[in-house]
Amino acid sequence: MNTILRAAILVALTTSLAQARDLGRDEAQRLRDAGTIQSFEALNAKALALHPGSSVEEAELDEVYGKYIYEIELRDPQGIVWELELDAVSGQLLKDHQDT
Repeated sequence: MNTILRAAILVALTTSLAQARDLGRDEAQRLRDAGTIQSFEALNAKALALHPGSSVEEAELDEVYGKYIYEIELRDPQGIVWELELDAVSGQLLKDHQDT
């Protein structure tokens, strides 16, 4: 029974990893140029508007279950780091939380 449970967990983890992937710079630019996703400048502006005075620390584009997700990390003037996720197609805010 214990072996079956371990195998099931391994399958679940492998499946979830296969459903999310980081997109490289070239692929991200191709999607932007094709109009599939919003420009990185527009997505950055939306994130920065939520935390005025912040600066972009890191950003990346992922594909998760067929959706393009723009992950961005901001540092506000008080030094607090915020992690945001935006739908890269619509620009809709999906997640906004303080990094712990």
